[in-house]
Amino acid sequence: MPKTALASLTLALLLAGCAVTVQHPPAEAAPPESFRGSDEWQRVAPELAVPEAWWTLFKDPVLDGLQAELVVGNQNLAVALAQVESARAVLRASQSAIFPTLSVGAGTTRSANPGSGAVQRNVSTSNSLTANAAWEIDLWGRLAEGVKAAGASYRASQADLAALRLSAQATLVQSYFALRTAEAQQALLERTEAASQRALELTEARYAGGVVAQSDVLQARTQLRGVQSQLSDTRTQRAQLEHAIAAQLGKLPGQFRLLPGAGAAGLPELPPVPELLPSTLLAQRPDIAAARARQAAAYAQIGIADAAFFPAVNLSASAGYRGSSWSNLVSAPNLLWSLGAAIAQPILDGGQRRLASTQARASAEAATANYRQAVLTAFQEVEDNLVQFAESGAAVALQRDAFEAAERNLQIVLDQYRAGTVSFLNVSAAQTAVLTSEGNLLSSRSRQLVAASVLLKNLGGRLPAAAPQ
Repeated sequence: MPKTALASLTLALLLAGCAVTVQHPPAEAAPPESFRGSDEWQRVAPELAVPEAWWTLFKDPVLDGLQAELVVGNQNLAVALAQVESARAVLRASQSAIFPTLSVGAGTTRSANPGSGAVQRNVSTSNSLTANAAWEIDLWGRLAEGVKAAGASYRASQADLAALRLSAQATLVQSYFALRTAEAQQALLERTEAASQRALELTEARYAGGVVAQSDVLQARTQLRGVQSQLSDTRTQRAQLEHAIAAQLGKLPGQFRLLPGAGAAGLPELPPVPELLPSTLLAQRPDIAAARARQAAAYAQIGIADAAFFPAVNLSASAGYRGSSWSNLVSAPNLLWSLGAAIAQPILDGGQRRLASTQARASAEAATANYRQAVLTAFQEVEDNLVQFAESGAAVALQRDAFEAAERNLQIVLDQYRAGTVSFLNVSAAQTAVLTSEGNLLSSRSRQLVAASVLLKNLGGRLPAAAPQ
């Protein structure tokens, strides 16, 4: 066969193999231009530069310090980091499989052949110094697809680490806000307890003077004990949140203490958050990047499975010296070498290759479905938080107005009670209304801060660096 014809045949086989084994994921659907979390979603929002350390926008030094400890001590992040290193090692191993392997060896063998009759045994010594090389020619792209799959898995592990870090940061922010809210609730209940104690003393004095009935005293005592019970529950909640933060930081609860804040003033102010978010922010979400990378890895596995249908081509070479003495081992008479090529093609395997190919395709379809579901879930989460953030502002304003009205009503009822025109039941109802409305105001502020933190987390997410190829 002419050399040109042989080269053309080799090129044709190479191209045919690549065309069969390489599989590409399906094209992505075009996302909408923006989210519509408010009625004004079509207008252009002002640009807001969200740093990677997005929690710093809340301007809380204590929270900043906790975030620094989180990256160092969180054990879930340590596990994810180890998984990234493992995936990196797999990628390096797959890359090295493309290149020839070389090994060297040296040995001494002493053997004896049995003699006959009076002839003594023949004892011989053989020394050897050899080098062996082997190389699998990747005609069908099996090794290349293996590198592609390992690289995608490595990128997925990096994205998993980034997603876990973002999730841990957001969880810490929410736990911190919940703790500060519990402290504000505790301060509110302590003030209410003091006011209820004064009301009880006033009622007892009026009862002693014969102005009111004993039922007013009992009602005042019931009001005080109810507030004290709520105060105990709030202190327990605050302690449990402190323990949760300690676990997130990788510390024992007994080794961690967070100093109390300044009541309602301990809640940070709301940072600026954009009202319009472009849908391209999903490209910054590490969980989406991880799902996409796993899809690419799954399709590369199809190429690996399909390459098994083609013959494997291996080249081998060895060279060395063999002789009876080490002193003159390296010499021309002792030189030995070999060159060889081998082609292996399985004929009967009980359908294992076909089943492996079918399994790889099913896994790729599952990875594609997981990726699409991750995108849908991401859109839902962002839309939900946009709505929550937009509505939380109105809720805070309404709760603040309700609280101010309840406070004014309590003052009026207390003056009426001192004048003897109403019973203590009216005072108790007014006090309950103030406690409930201020508690609702604190909860609304906390929900608004949490909604802002989730949106800032989505904007502040950063994709990991590309995996080495």
